Amino acid sequence: MAEGAWVPGYVGLFETGEFARRIEAGLGMMESCTLCPRRCGINRLAGETGYCRTGRRARIASYNAHFGEEAPLVGRRGSGTIFVSSCNLLCSFCQNAEISHGNEGVDVMPGQMAAMMLDLAAMGCHNINIVTPTHIVPMLLEALAAAVPQGLSLPLVYNCGGYESVEALRLLEGVVDIYMPDFKFWDPQWAERFCQADDYPERAREALHEMHRQVGDLVLDEMGIARKGLLVRHLVMPNSVGGTAEIMRFLAREISPDTYVNVMDQYRPCWEARKDRLIDRRLTAAEFSAALDAAHAAGLHRLDRRERPRIFFGL
Repeated sequence: MAEGAWVPGYVGLFETGEFARRIEAGLGMMESCTLCPRRCGINRLAGETGYCRTGRRARIASYNAHFGEEAPLVGRRGSGTIFVSSCNLLCSFCQNAEISHGNEGVDVMPGQMAAMMLDLAAMGCHNINIVTPTHIVPMLLEALAAAVPQGLSLPLVYNCGGYESVEALRLLEGVVDIYMPDFKFWDPQWAERFCQADDYPERAREALHEMHRQVGDLVLDEMGIARKGLLVRHLVMPNSVGGTAEIMRFLAREISPDTYVNVMDQYRPCWEARKDRLIDRRLTAAEFSAALDAAHAAGLHRLDRRERPRIFFGL
């Protein structure tokens, strides 16, 4: 597939008028908020805030051409990332705590987010990568509705923590080209301990099934750039609290053996992690090697292999 010959699904969907219906449905979910599994039930349209501390407007921390993402997203010109403030998980070990827990950023109108997307496209980025968008799905749709008539035509990446509502994901069918969820924990006890979400494993499994149903396995163009499909991240954590082996078997057996997976080794104790004896250290080489072995043993063969500069922080 030659670069430039491909058109993202949301362009055609916009032309049918379907965006207006999806936006209305998403805003309806915010009236007594059920956008994510927290189901806070507050009226965000009236400015009330729940777990994500976000009202009617999306709050954006920053946007830029990012070169630290997975190889099929970065290519030569970078992934056009828009970092959404706050989060519906608020992990105790978050490596972007200033944005998630600190809620750094500014509230924006749909036209302002659309302008960010168009700016990233003008920079030559290969995609528009929305980071932690779970709690702003309707606002994302509003921004796309403003950007498409102005010529936006890049793959849309939904870069999330994996704690998703299938109902909200269905609003994104035909809109999102590339789903990039984390699968953080297999065991509910660790999801509760570190994210206060003991239903995380179940919700993540449901979400991955729905995402794969919508977009299938990751498809690359002739230059190795992602166009459509599912890309799963798993952060390997100390003392096996992530349940890496179980997650890899699930992906291979219940999603697809062709699932593209980034088994990540960059865990370091951030935010509140220093206070928890289970996760207050970096990974050992043996732990990461065992994680890669688990992926291969499960039958997964599309592992992200790009070499990144390793930055070590003092313990």
